[in-house]
Amino acid sequence: MQITIDAGLIKKCPRTALACVTARVEASASPAALLEEMKTRETEIQRLPFPRSVLESPQVQATRRAYKALGKDPARYRGSAEALLRRVVAGKGLPQINAVVDVINLVSVESRLPIGLYDLTHVTGEIVFRAGRAGETYKGIGKYDLNLEGLPIFCDAAGPHGSPTSDSERTMVTTATKHILGIIISFGGQEGLERWAQRMSALLTRHAAGQDLQMQLI
Repeated sequence: MQITIDAGLIKKCPRTALACVTARVEASASPAALLEEMKTRETEIQRLPFPRSVLESPQVQATRRAYKALGKDPARYRGSAEALLRRVVAGKGLPQINAVVDVINLVSVESRLPIGLYDLTHVTGEIVFRAGRAGETYKGIGKYDLNLEGLPIFCDAAGPHGSPTSDSERTMVTTATKHILGIIISFGGQEGLERWAQRMSALLTRHAAGQDLQMQLI
């Protein structure tokens, strides 16, 4: 899988880095052990002296700064990690979708980093991480059409299919998915990315029958 970061994006967000994990998986219902881990992380955040302090973490702040640098309002277009953390702080808990999606959301909350998740069966050709252009849109998962202009987005030969805010329905992971790509997105450099990619790989192996795992840092 060829994945590159566009030079124009690097110019505006010079510390952009990615950790990519591919795997064969089974996207069935999450086992009790995974749901317990999710609940433990929720409780840890809720029991902090100031739970909202997680929203000021360096990783969340770096994502906000990147959105501003690209001309996108981070209060309107939030990174997915911040959106998940806000759910947890509000007592709504993490969504329960399937084992693969739940693993990615758990790692996103733990790392404070947005993670893109894609069904490789529906990805065509090479992937480029770049800023969205005027007029570009796609239907976000469970959302309306997303205005991609100025958003950092992942694009394959068929066009845009993902972003740190919301991925597209075209490449979304469902219970039928067998081959996935997870991309951890950092706008604050590569530090810690390998650790989180390894954490994702371990959880996919343990809870989603992950096999043939491969990792790449960009």
